[in-house]
Amino acid sequence: MKAFYTFFTILFLSILANAQKFQNLALTPPMGWNSWNRFECDGVNETVIKEMADAMVLNGLKDVGYQYIVIDDCWQVGRDNNGYIIVDKEKFPSGMKALADYIHSKGLKFGIYSDAGTATCAGRPGSKGFEVKDAETYAKWGVDYLKYDWCNTQGQDAKQYYTIMRDALFKAGRPIVFSMCEWGENKPWEWAEDVSHLYRTTYDIDMKGRFDGDIWGNQLGWTKILDKQVGLEKYAGPGHWNDPDMLAVGNSNMTTNEARAHFTMWCMLAAPLMAGNDLRSMSVNDKNILTNKALISINQDKLGKQGFKIEDFGNFEIWQKELSKGDIAICLFNREFNRKRYNIDWESIPIKNFIGKYSVIDLWNNQNIGTTESKFTIEIPSRDVVVYRLKKVL
Repeated sequence: MKAFYTFFTILFLSILANAQKFQNLALTPPMGWNSWNRFECDGVNETVIKEMADAMVLNGLKDVGYQYIVIDDCWQVGRDNNGYIIVDKEKFPSGMKALADYIHSKGLKFGIYSDAGTATCAGRPGSKGFEVKDAETYAKWGVDYLKYDWCNTQGQDAKQYYTIMRDALFKAGRPIVFSMCEWGENKPWEWAEDVSHLYRTTYDIDMKGRFDGDIWGNQLGWTKILDKQVGLEKYAGPGHWNDPDMLAVGNSNMTTNEARAHFTMWCMLAAPLMAGNDLRSMSVNDKNILTNKALISINQDKLGKQGFKIEDFGNFEIWQKELSKGDIAICLFNREFNRKRYNIDWESIPIKNFIGKYSVIDLWNNQNIGTTESKFTIEIPSRDVVVYRLKKVL
């Protein structure tokens, strides 16, 4: 009997020694808000973060699933004599533990930022060589989400250094969603399923939310990012999501059509929905887009399937996302400046696993328009989408 217990004690300790990422987190794509696209480095501070948490609740975002309030770069200023990170006391006079407590008191979750290199993208202290100390600190503060960047990492191996932080977080003992921001340079979708809960697939989205093109440096228009997601759908699922970067809705000069299309395509991609606008001063249109329950249900569907392109006619595309209970989401995306007229014959569209009859619900207009036995003609506005939920008729 003694040998029996000795064996299982050794086995248990061995399991603890072999660190891993926390399981049962991010089973649907994370939803929240990140400070960078609106406030960057100079504008982020304790008051802003508290007010964003308040606004997330007051404006109904919490009610539809948004929960993370994430501070991006520029909250840290140095390290103490023992190597522990020092918070910028001018920006965050109450400290991070008090701020986390405030956010938790609103029924929300708290996120923070660091970098796998020697310095962050804004030149603040990175976590290289201090991973264990930083993970211990985040756990003590009550952090729920870590965005982990990839600046100033010359000579480092991405898989190795992201795994180091994964293990440090696990050792610290607090379940923290681990968001890799490696920009897709090392094809993380091929290896990061066991390392993080989401992993960036491209360079940053243009903060002004421009529709297409390379803008400057490492910023891309959102349709160019969308194009880079084609073929990655097989790598996403519950607990491990492809991340095409934050939403630009409400933080730009987008038209309502473009904002609706951008939000829709991120929902079709099962992408994390991390808003980046000023939640205190949203327009009615932006609020209606970000809180659309029908589209969020597509994004948050428990089946956890990423959408994929099934038709490409140049500047007109058709995308499909498989849903729970045999339902299917179909998105028709018009990338032209002109309206697009399209004749819908459901049998002629190459929809995967399309079997039998479905009712057809227009999600943006909240209308049931019949079944898939009907043919009809639609017009898709300029740079806009039409999205249908096909519900299986038993």
